[in-house]
Amino acid sequence: MPDEHIIEPYQRRYRWVILFLVWLLYAAFGLVNRSVAPLVTPILKDLNMSYSQMGIILGSWQLTYIIVAIIAGAIIDKWGIRKTLFIGTVIIGLSEVLRYFPGDFGAFLFVVAIFGIGGPLISIGAPKTISNWFRGKGRGTAVGIYTTGPWIGGLIALSATNSIVMPVTGYSWRLTFVCYGFLVFIIALLWWFLARDVRPTGATEGESIGKTFNRLIKIRNVRLILIMGLLSFAIMHGFTSWLPKIMESGGMSPSMSGFVSSIPIIAGIPAVLVIPRLVLPRLRGRILALLALVVTAALIMSVNTSGAPMFVGLVLFGTAGSSLFPIVMLILMDTPEVGEKHMGLAGGIFFCVAEIGGFTGPLIMGTLADLTGAFLVGASSLAGLSLVICMMALLLKATPEPRSL
Repeated sequence: MPDEHIIEPYQRRYRWVILFLVWLLYAAFGLVNRSVAPLVTPILKDLNMSYSQMGIILGSWQLTYIIVAIIAGAIIDKWGIRKTLFIGTVIIGLSEVLRYFPGDFGAFLFVVAIFGIGGPLISIGAPKTISNWFRGKGRGTAVGIYTTGPWIGGLIALSATNSIVMPVTGYSWRLTFVCYGFLVFIIALLWWFLARDVRPTGATEGESIGKTFNRLIKIRNVRLILIMGLLSFAIMHGFTSWLPKIMESGGMSPSMSGFVSSIPIIAGIPAVLVIPRLVLPRLRGRILALLALVVTAALIMSVNTSGAPMFVGLVLFGTAGSSLFPIVMLILMDTPEVGEKHMGLAGGIFFCVAEIGGFTGPLIMGTLADLTGAFLVGASSLAGLSLVICMMALLLKATPEPRSL
C-alpha cells in the first residue's frame, strides 16, 4: 500500500472525512445566514424597523463580504484551509451570539454585518478544499454533497426556529440566536481537531496577486460566471430571505410559514446531490440556461398563486435554483487556467462579485414591498434577472472532460 503521505489527496480515504467536515461548516454558514428570516416579524416589532431597513439588514453581511472576499481568497491560498476555515467559523458564530444585544436598527445591522467577515473564509475555502481533495466525477459528487450543507442549515433555521427553538427559549428571538451561535462554535472545534491541510500548491509563487487577478479576469468563462453569479445570488438571497414574510403576508402563521419556506430547501437537496454529478461538462451551459428558465416560471408561480400551484412553484424553485451554484462552481474549477492552484483567488473574485447581488436582492425585495405593499413586483424583477442568466449561460465555452478517478 502506498504511503498516506506521498499519495495524492484525491487518492486518500480521509478525503471523505474532510468532505463531511466541510459540509458541517457550510451547514453552520447556512444556519446563521437563514436565522434572521423566520424571526423578521418579532424583530421588526421589537426594534421598530421598516421593511426597507430589514432589507438592508438581510443584505448587510454581503457588503462586508464583498470587501473581504478577494483578500480571503488570497489568504486561503497562502495559509491553508484548516486555519482559515476555523477562524471563519468562529467569526460567524460570534456574529450569531452578539445578536442577543442590539436595541435598535444600527446595532443589529452591525452584528449581522460581522457575519460577512467570516463568511468568505468558509464559502471560498469550501470549493478550494474540494478542488484539492477530489478529481473527476468524484469532484462533481463532492460539490453536490457539500452544497447541501447550507441548505440543511437553512432548513433547520426555517423549520425549527418558530416551532421548536422559540418555545424552548420562551419565545425570545435573542436567546434563539445564542443557541444557534453555540452550535456553530461546537462545529468550529470539530473542524480544528479533525481537519488536515494538503501540501501547498505554490499557486502564487513568482507571481503577484494583481497579476494573477488580471490573468483570471481575462478568461471569457470567468467573466460570464462572475455576472451570472451576481444575478443568481440576487435571485436566491432576495427571494429566500423574504420567503417566510411573503408566506405570512398571505395569511400563514409564523410556524406554518417557516415550514412552507423550507419546501425549496427540501426540494433542492436531492437536486444538488444528483444534477451536478450527472451533467456532462460539455452540456453545463445548456443545463444552466434551462434551470434559469425554470427559476423564472417558479418565482411567478410562488408569489402570484396559492394552493397547489404555489407549492409546485416552490418545489421548482428549490430544484432549479439550488443547482445553479454547484454547476457554475464546477465550471470555474474545471477551467484549465484556474484549477486547484488558483481556486482560492478565483473563488474570492467570484464571491466578491456575487455577493453584490446577494446584498441588492433582499434590498430590492424590501424596497419594492414598501412601495407597492406587496411582493409580486419584487419577485417579477428577480424573474427578469433569471432570464438574463438563461441567455448568458448559452455563451459559456464548454469545459474539457475531466479525468475520472
